[in-house]
Amino acid sequence: MPLLVSPAPAPALRSVLAALGSPTAVREAHTPALRSVQGPLSPELPLPVHVLDRIAPTEAAPSTRLAGWRFLVRDGERTVAAADTVLTADGWTFSHFFEGPYLASTELAVRQAESTATPYQARLLSVPELYMLTLWLHEDTEDDAAGGTLAPTDVLVPLAPAPTGITAHRPHRVAALLPVMTLRVTPPKLPGLPGVPGLLGSPA
Repeated sequence: MPLLVSPAPAPALRSVLAALGSPTAVREAHTPALRSVQGPLSPELPLPVHVLDRIAPTEAAPSTRLAGWRFLVRDGERTVAAADTVLTADGWTFSHFFEGPYLASTELAVRQAESTATPYQARLLSVPELYMLTLWLHEDTEDDAAGGTLAPTDVLVPLAPAPTGITAHRPHRVAALLPVMTLRVTPPKLPGLPGVPGLLGSPA
């Protein structure tokens, strides 16, 4: 399989397993599908979640930061929720369960990536400035999954729902998508008033 899914840190996995084994944690989760499951649940498809805090058009290889590890929680073959973990002073720990459209979108993007001939390392990349989440296909499969440099030849697959003007599930090289992302966050100048930025609406 050309898509490499790196193993999550053992404490992160243990923390999710502990949360799944806790009736209180499952009952208090804002995930009706998770609470309704009667059978055993398993955390699968661990993906490191990186964040691109600032879109900088002048950077050929923007740096990101590792924000956590995400697991898809499955009831047999059916994905019912996701579980996020975060790094604290005491190590990796469970953060929360959630559900929503990104679950199915993540699975679809992964299946599409698995059908390509090029080997990639699978990650997730969040772009808060655009309210955007992508499957990040990192070309160097030997890299540490916690490393945070976006190579120009890496591929980003926007997940649905994607921002207006960016098509979900269409793969883009970083070098091609970064200028589009830059245009989405750069305020236009008002006509006749050089240097005065216009207001930019919130991304859809």
